[in-house]
Amino acid sequence: MTDTRTNCAPTALTHFINGEHWTGTSSEVHQVRNPATGQQIAQAPCGTTADVDRAVAAAKAAFPQWSRRTPAERSELLLQAAEVVTTHAEDLAQLESVNAGKPMPLAREDVAGTIDTLRFMAGAARSQPGVSAGEYVAGRTSMLVREPVGVVAGIIPWNYPLMTAAWKIGPILAVGDTCVLKPSEQTPLTVLRLAELLDPVLPSGVLNVVTGRGSVVGEALATHPDVALVSVTGSVGSGKAVAHAAADSLKRVHLELGGKAPVVVFADADLEAVADGVVFAGFGNTGQDCGAACRILVEESVHDELVALLTARAEALVVGDPAEGEHIEMGPLVTEEHRDRVTGFLERAYAEGVRATTGGQAAGGAGFFMPPTVLVDIPGGAECVREEIFGPVVTVEKFTGEDAAIDAANDVPYGLSASVWTTSARRSADVPARLDFGTVWINDHLAFATEMPWGGFKASGYGRDLSAYALEDYSRTKHIMLNRTR
Repeated sequence: MTDTRTNCAPTALTHFINGEHWTGTSSEVHQVRNPATGQQIAQAPCGTTADVDRAVAAAKAAFPQWSRRTPAERSELLLQAAEVVTTHAEDLAQLESVNAGKPMPLAREDVAGTIDTLRFMAGAARSQPGVSAGEYVAGRTSMLVREPVGVVAGIIPWNYPLMTAAWKIGPILAVGDTCVLKPSEQTPLTVLRLAELLDPVLPSGVLNVVTGRGSVVGEALATHPDVALVSVTGSVGSGKAVAHAAADSLKRVHLELGGKAPVVVFADADLEAVADGVVFAGFGNTGQDCGAACRILVEESVHDELVALLTARAEALVVGDPAEGEHIEMGPLVTEEHRDRVTGFLERAYAEGVRATTGGQAAGGAGFFMPPTVLVDIPGGAECVREEIFGPVVTVEKFTGEDAAIDAANDVPYGLSASVWTTSARRSADVPARLDFGTVWINDHLAFATEMPWGGFKASGYGRDLSAYALEDYSRTKHIMLNRTR
C-alpha cells in the first residue's frame, strides 16, 4: 500500500449532522496525525456545546419517524448499510491503517467485523425476545413491550474506531434509537467517512457525528437533557467522567472500559500455542486493546521455557509503517503522548527491579514506535501487573498451585477478559467459573463472535456490546395491562 495522504495538504474535516457536513461553531481544530510517520494528515474541528446541541436536535427530530419504522424496515436499511461498507471495504481499511497505525491485515479484519456487526444487528432487530402476554392478575392481560429509549450518544475510542462505531450504531439503530457519535479526536477519519457513506441509506438525523475533546463534546453529550443514554468505550477514567456527568440527569450509562487480562498457563499447556496466542493477542494492534493478553501467569515449572518462547516470538515480529507492505505485523502506538505514557510505565517498572528480556525502550526515528516487550522478575503488587499499560508490553509471573493462580488472576481492579491454557478437560470446565471476568477463553485469547456478548465486571464497566444483549441495553421495557372484565 502506498501512503499518498501524508504527501499532500492536510484534509479539512467537518462534523456530520442531519445528513450534512457542518463546519461547526469554532475555528479551533485538532491535528490528526499518521502515527507511523508523525505527519499531519487532517484537521478535525474541535466541537462545542452548540455543535452538540445541533446534533442532538437533529437526532431528536429524526427519532419519532425512525422509531415508528417496523423492525423489518430498520433491518433492511442496516443490511443496505452493510453492503455499502462492503463496497468501500478496502478504502476504509486503508483509511483506518493510516489514521490508527494498523497493519493492513488487521485493518481489513476490523472492516470485516464492522460488516458482520451490521448484518447481525439487522437480523437481531427482527427477533428480540420477550415475555408472552398472559393473565397474571384475574381478568387482566399483561403485555411486555420493548421500545427504544430515544437519542443515544456513543463515545468511541481510538484503538478500534471503525469497529467500535459499528458496535454502537448497529444495536442503537436496530432498536429504533437515533445516534450522536463522538469519535476520538486522534482517529476520526473512518467514523466520519462511515457516516458520509451511510447518508444515502439512513434518514437524515438518524446518525450524526461531532468531533472534539471528551472534556467538551463528551461532557456536553453526557449532560444534555435530550440524550437518554450515553454509551462509552474507553478508559476507566473516561467512563467515570461520563458516569459522573450523567448522574445529575439520571440518564442511563453503558460502559465498556479497560482491562488487564490474565493469561493463566498451567504446566500441561501447549506452550507453543500459548506463545503464538500471546503474540497475537498481546502484541496485535500494538497491545492497544482492552482485552489484550498482557499479564501472563505461568506455572513455575514451565516459566523459563515459556519466557524463552515468548521472547523469540516477540523478536521475530516485523514492526514498521503499515504503508511498507502486507508483511508488517505490528505498527506504532497511536500518538507521541501515548508512547510517552507507555515509556513511563516501563521506567517505573525498571525502578522496581523488573527486567525486560526483549524490547523495553521506545524506538528512535519518525513515528511513535515501541518494540514488543516481555517483562520478568516482577515483584508482588507491581504497577505493571495491576494497571493497564495499553501498549506492546507483556508481563510474566510465576505461580505454584491452582488456587494461587486464580487468586492472582482475580487480584486486579478490572474484570473484562481472561484466558486459561491447559489440556485438562476438568480444569477447563472448572477454572473459568472461578475467574471474575466477563469473557474467559480456553486455549485461546481475543477471539470474538458477534453472537456472543462482550463486556466486563468491576472497573471494566457494565453493559454488553455485540449479541442480542446489546439490543436490551439500548432499549427499555414497558408493561401494558388490559382490564378485560365486563
